Amino acid sequence: MCVSNWIVSIFLGTQSLLAVAGRWGIVLCAILIDAHADIAEKIQVPEGFEVNLFSDNVPNARSMALGDGGVVYVGSRTEGKVYALKDINKDGSADQVYVIAQDLTLPNGVAYRNGALYVAEVPRLIRFPGISTKLDQPPEFEIVYDWFPNKLHHGWKYLRFGPDGLLYLPIGAPCNVCREQKEIFATIVRISPDGSDLQIVARGVRNSVGFDWHPQTGAMYFSDNGRDWMGDDRPPDELNRVTKSDMHFGFPFCHGERDLDPEFGVDDSCSNYTGPAWLFPAHSAPLGLRFYTGDQFPNDYKNQLFVAQHGSWNRSEPIGYRIVLVKFKNGQPVASEVFAKGWLDASNSVWGRPVDLLQLPDGSLLVSDDKNGAIYRISYRRVPVAQ
Repeated sequence: MCVSNWIVSIFLGTQSLLAVAGRWGIVLCAILIDAHADIAEKIQVPEGFEVNLFSDNVPNARSMALGDGGVVYVGSRTEGKVYALKDINKDGSADQVYVIAQDLTLPNGVAYRNGALYVAEVPRLIRFPGISTKLDQPPEFEIVYDWFPNKLHHGWKYLRFGPDGLLYLPIGAPCNVCREQKEIFATIVRISPDGSDLQIVARGVRNSVGFDWHPQTGAMYFSDNGRDWMGDDRPPDELNRVTKSDMHFGFPFCHGERDLDPEFGVDDSCSNYTGPAWLFPAHSAPLGLRFYTGDQFPNDYKNQLFVAQHGSWNRSEPIGYRIVLVKFKNGQPVASEVFAKGWLDASNSVWGRPVDLLQLPDGSLLVSDDKNGAIYRISYRRVPVAQ
C-alpha cells in the first residue's frame, strides 16, 4: 500500500469512507510516484546510461546492503527503521517493501552475510539471523556489541564486511572539531561478527560514511567529511587509503593536505599525519562509495570508484548533490569527473541528496536519496552503432 493511502485514511477516519479513501489514496500515490519519477528523469548521466525509479517508499533511505536472492536492505537514519526491498518480476523496480525493524537509534548502516542482517545503531551493533526467509515476519534481533559511545553527533554509522570477513564501522567525532579524550572517537574500527576482538583500524577520521576495498590491490578507501566554518572552500573533503593498521589521518590537527586547524593544529605539522589519496571540494560531503566490478557498464568503468556526494549545507554556493567517478590507474586515483547530476538545478534548488551506492548482480547501480525517500537504478544500454 502506498503511504498516501494511510495518510488519506487518517484524514477521513471512518470505514464508511474507505472506498473514497482508497480512490483518493491511489490518486495521491500516483502523484508521489510521478514526482519521484520526474526527479529520476532529471538525473543526467553519460550517453548510453539511463535512470529509473527503483523504489520511492523508503523514507530517509540511507545505506544499502545486498542479501540473498537480490534483496536490498536499507537503513533509514531518522526514521529509526530498516527496510527490505524485493524486485520480484526482475523489471528493475522493487515490487515489495518490508519493514524489518523500527524504533531503533539512527540505524544508518546495514551489512549482510551468511543469512544474517547486521545493523549499526549509535550505541550498538545488532543482528537479525535467518532474515532472508523471514522478511514478512522478521525474527527478534540479537545484540552483537553494545559498548559504542552514545553521542548522536556523527554517531550514525556506516557498516561493511571487509575482505577479511570482519565488520568495519566508523566512530565519528562527536563535534564539528574537538579533541576527545576517549581514543575510540574519530576512528574506524573492525569487529568479529560475534562481537569479539574490537580493533582500531584508522585514527584521525572526523566523519566517514562510506568505504570499499580496491578490487585489485585490496587497499581500503574511505570518504571523510571535513570540518565546517573554515570558509566556503576550506578544508577539502577527503578520500583516504588505508594500507596498514592504526594510521592517523590528521583530525583534528590537520585537514586535507596542509590546512592546520586554527585551534588544534597550532605548532603542529601536516607531515605528521597520513595525507589524503584524493581531495573533493569542501562541503561536497562524500558519503557512500563503491568500486565497480560488474560487466554491464562499459569496460572503462571496471575497477573505478563511484562516490555519492550528499551536498553542502553551510556553503554560500551549494555544491555536491551528485555522483562523481574517481578514475584509478595502476591502483592509484588519478582523476575525477561528474558521472550523475541533476539533484541540484541551475537555480540552486535541491531536489534530492545522494547517500549510498550498491551494485546489483546484473551490474546496474543503485543510488539512495534520503531527501526523497527514494532509490534510483542506473543501468547501461548498448548505444546503437551508426550505419
